[in-house]
Parts: sequence; structure tokens; C-alpha cells
Amino acid sequence: MSARLSLRMKLRAEELTRVAAAVSEFAGAQEWPPEMEFQINLVLEELGLNIINHGHDDPEGREVEFEIVSEAESVTIEIADDGRPFDPMTEAPVPDTESDLEDRPVGGLGVHLVRTMMDEARYRREGEKNRLTLVKRRVE
Repeated sequence: MSARLSLRMKLRAEELTRVAAAVSEFAGAQEWPPEMEFQINLVLEELGLNIINHGHDDPEGREVEFEIVSEAESVTIEIADDGRPFDPMTEAPVPDTESDLEDRPVGGLGVHLVRTMMDEARYRREGEKNRLTLVKRRVE
């Protein structure tokens, strides 16, 4: 049995709180393990902030769409925005995870979290939209 959650978010950081609350409610109804809920919310916040901060020169009036499908074995998330073409899986800087925190350059850590917390990540540009598909398999 699958269930679907569709959300739209204006490109404002405060909207991420509303998205997280909706995802948490959905996660509870779908009986996601707590760690899975945490990881999905963290990834959505990171990617949402990246789109807000880097996707547009003028974010006014722009939106991000989130489509989340919860199935017995996995959760699939599609994030769509009409920002600049950008494949975070191949174009984001590789973060320095070895140096001391104060010596590390800024950037890339959010995408690193996505890569490590999600089981699959695929990007495509479709028309004028970036589409990032993420899959998280359920582990009880």
C-alpha cells in the first residue's frame, strides 16, 4: 500500500518549518522508523536551503515542489524547482571531511549528507525544472 504527500513551498527559509511538520505528520501516519523520519527531514531542509540560497537570483514568487511516496519497502521523494540547472550529485563540491572544522572550506557538506543518508539520488533537467529523485529504503 502506498501513500502520497504533495507539498509546495515558497522560497523562504521559514517555510521549511511547515514542510518538516507535514513530513513528520505523514511519517507518523506511515509508521516510518524515527531515524528515517529524521534523515528525510534533514535532507529536505538541506536541499530546500540550497535551492533558496543558490537556485535563483530573485526568489520572489518562486516555489519548490515536494512529492513524497511512502511504500512498504521505501520512500521516494521528488524535489522540483525552476532554478538554474544544477545537479547536486555531480556539481556540488566534494567536502573536506578530514581537516579540522576551522580549516575546512564552506560548502558541499549538505549534499554529502544527502549522499550518505539516502540510498539513491538521481537528477534530471526536465524542461525548465530541476528534478531530484531520492530513495530511502526502510530499515526496521
